[in-house]
Order: sequence, then structure tokens, then C-alpha cells
Amino acid sequence: MGSTGTAGAGPETDGERRNGPDAAGVVVLGACAAWPLITAAARNGRPEGMLLAVLAVAAGYAAGRIGGALLPVAAPCAGALAGVGLTVAVPHLAPGPQITAPLGHLGATAAMLALSAGAACCAAWAVSARTVRFALRLLAVGIAVTAAVLGSAAGCFAAAGVLLCSLAAGRVRRRGPGIAFLAVTAAGMAGLTWAVAGGAVPRGFAASLEGRLTAHRVGLWRDALAMVRHHAGLGVGPGRFGELSTTAVRSPLSDGKPHSAPLQLAAEQGVVGVVLLALAFGWLLYALWRSPRATPVVLTAGAALTAVAAVAAVGNALSFTAVSVGAGLLAGLATARPFADDAARCSAPTRRTPPRGDHRPPRGDRALPGAG
Repeated sequence: MGSTGTAGAGPETDGERRNGPDAAGVVVLGACAAWPLITAAARNGRPEGMLLAVLAVAAGYAAGRIGGALLPVAAPCAGALAGVGLTVAVPHLAPGPQITAPLGHLGATAAMLALSAGAACCAAWAVSARTVRFALRLLAVGIAVTAAVLGSAAGCFAAAGVLLCSLAAGRVRRRGPGIAFLAVTAAGMAGLTWAVAGGAVPRGFAASLEGRLTAHRVGLWRDALAMVRHHAGLGVGPGRFGELSTTAVRSPLSDGKPHSAPLQLAAEQGVVGVVLLALAFGWLLYALWRSPRATPVVLTAGAALTAVAAVAAVGNALSFTAVSVGAGLLAGLATARPFADDAARCSAPTRRTPPRGDHRPPRGDRALPGAG
């Protein structure tokens, strides 16, 4: 696909592009909401957290589709500013200096700042004026600086990475390979988390990761993997990891979560839960691939969502409703078709060429009856 999206596609093609991802999203999100209810009924679990996350993604996606259609530049810009403001204003998202802060706040901060940077870069690609585009990219730089000021190295790295990916996306003509690369990157991060939990990485590398991630977090991952081995079908039940994990019980600061989205779903909802998580992320990438927006916008949003997936693989970012809403919002903004594009297409003049064989000779050259 070219970087201009589907500007020359007809109405039937546009309808197919819209209906396919939307139908897939309904099925995937419906399954993500139904399966926790099933496992909760079987294991006496608490599915409210998962249901809230699904609702947050769906609500954010719907709001993004509406905002992106009405205000393709202002809506992502407002979303970027709102994300930064929320990160700075809400103390539970910003990493504080106290050492007693629960695990996961650093991950939520990094995820929110990555989404904010992605929204700013999407707005930059949606505007045609170079001055405004440069200003919006400066906003993305400011988001990375804000992360550094807050003390979130992961947030600074994520925001800067999204900005660099957005700049590189301007030189990409086909979005398919880029989307595939993002999918492989997210899968690699999830696989690395699983390998660390199972002790399948070299000792030196494992020791280095354990020093950065803390031994407590790696212990939570190992407890989650042990639960998967014993309860691979239905899991231990949504919301029950904290009461069954020995590492979580021994720690007074634990919030009852393994701080890894793939391992948490595998432990609490079984293998099906991990498959549904992969399908949900795959649906977002599929919607971006079929998006009518320009390729730089699509790949920028995909890079930000992949950064969130990477943070969620080693942290507790998806436990924060603001992160789930932000992810859905950014995906909706990047998959919406602006009404201005439809209006421009409808108002464009069309040239009508007569069918072949229907060319008549000039009036003066017609043969007269009886001539000759």
C-alpha cells in the first residue's frame, strides 16, 4: 500500500475496508469479555478488572474514530496534551521519589507518554503546513523531555523511539512490512518475558535482567508460570493471582499482580487468555493495516501501540484504565476516515468519456439522402 492510503478507492472498496476490521473487533472484544466470565464462574474469580479493560479499549476506540473523522489534526493533538497532563497531575501514574511506590506506576507512565508522543506525531503527519508539523513534532520532543524530568527513563526512551519511528515512517511506501515488524517485536518481548520466567536464557543475561527488573518481579513471573503449568486450561481464575502467589503473599507492597500482561492472563485465564490477548493486539494491527489514513500515520500509531505492548509485557501498564483508553483512542484516531476527505472526493470534477464506437461525424460531414 502506498503512503497515500486509499484515496482513489471506490465506495465499495472503502466499505469493505471499514467493515472488515470493525467486524473483527466486535468478535475479538466480545470474546475477551466472555472468556473471563467463564473462567470466573469455574474458578470463583473476579472478572471485573478484565471487563473494565475491555470496555475502556472499546470506548477509547469509538471516541477515536469519531474524533479522527471530525477533527483529524486537533483530536490527536488534544489527546497528546491530555495524556501528558494526566501523567503529571495524577500521582498514581507519575513515579514518585518514595521507594514504597507499588510496582507498575513506572510502566503506566511510560505507556501514557508513548501514547501521547504517538498522538502528537500522528497529528503532525495529518497536517500539511510545515510550520505546524514542526511544532507538533516539537511537542513530541517535549513529551520525551517531560518523561526525563519525571524520572521515567522507560517513558523517555519510549517517547523518543516513537518519534524516531514516526520520522522513519515518512520514507516507507508499503505499510505491510512495517506492520509485520511491529507484530514480531511485540511477540519477541512477550517471548522474552516467558523465557526469563522459565529460566531459558543464559545466566549472565538473566542476572542482568533481574538486576534491572528486580528479583521480586522475576519471582512473580515464575509463580505465574508455575500456575500456567498446573492450570493451563482455565487458569486459577481472574483476580486470584495475588492470593495464590507465594512471592506476592510475602511482599507487603505487592498489588496482587504478576506485572506482565501475558503471564497474568495465562495464569488467571489459561492458554485461551493469552491467545485472546494476542488476537486483540493483532486486531489493532489489522485495523491499522486496513486503515484509509496515510501510511506514516498508521505506522506511527502502530509504533506507539507496540511500545505499550512491550511495556505491558514487563510491567503492569494495562491495569491502569487510562492506558487502556489511550490505546483504544490512538487506534481509533489512526483508523478513522476524515469527513473532509469524503467531501473532497465528492466535490472533485469527473471527466466523462464517451464509449468506444459512439463517436459521430460532425454535422456538416454527414451524408445527405440521395447524394452521389
